[in-house]
Amino acid sequence: MEGIIDFYNPYMYDRMLINGHRNRRYREIMTSISLQEVKKSYRSGEETTHVLKGVDLEVGRGEMLMIMGPSGSGKTTFLNLLGGIDVPDSGQVLIDGEEISSYGPQQLSNYRRRQVGFIFQFYNLIPTLNALENVELSLETINKDKTANREKAMRYLEMVGLGDRWSSFPQELSGGQQQRVAIARALSKEPRLILADEPTGNLDREREQSVMELMKDIQKKLGITFFIVSHNSRLIPFMDRIFELDAGRLQEIRG
Repeated sequence: MEGIIDFYNPYMYDRMLINGHRNRRYREIMTSISLQEVKKSYRSGEETTHVLKGVDLEVGRGEMLMIMGPSGSGKTTFLNLLGGIDVPDSGQVLIDGEEISSYGPQQLSNYRRRQVGFIFQFYNLIPTLNALENVELSLETINKDKTANREKAMRYLEMVGLGDRWSSFPQELSGGQQQRVAIARALSKEPRLILADEPTGNLDREREQSVMELMKDIQKKLGITFFIVSHNSRLIPFMDRIFELDAGRLQEIRG
């Protein structure tokens, strides 16, 4: 196990590529996400819409990436494929070397529960549960130990700066605080991957900055891979790489 933690370090990843270490073992350890010729279409009546037209992508561990593109360009479909909510018509989706695109329904359900955290624009908190209970709820399908779940939920609320607001209900929290609860909920599963769909879309600029600084800090400390879909150009400075999805094609516009 010695040195494995270094593989989560983007600097170490870059140095290995520079030094020419491109053998299979290094690629498997350091590549978090690999998409190979991924295609996805939807059919409505007689009409077929080709959403993704052969997408290829390689993502290193612990990167924060942003997908931009016009409405209807397939950004949500892209996140759904990474999150195991949907499967491609053809091509492969690999997460840490595991081909999730070949999983059956139960395997995909387990993958979503244990390995992916989701952050949404509208927080999706349950209004009748307090902050701690909202985070705990995400852990119940993974671990039946209520004491352990409560301790873990509290730990992640403290990580996002809400340890003193654990008993507050969503309506008693600001928009930025509710999004922090949603981030704690996503983190509490200790996932490989966090998918965020317009995570600051409901926030003012000050709270947007605070939430993005928090996610960037978490990315650096925990080495989690973040995929963020947004139209908001103010998020660009926080990103390691920027992609544009348009007309079914994915193009890197800043790396």
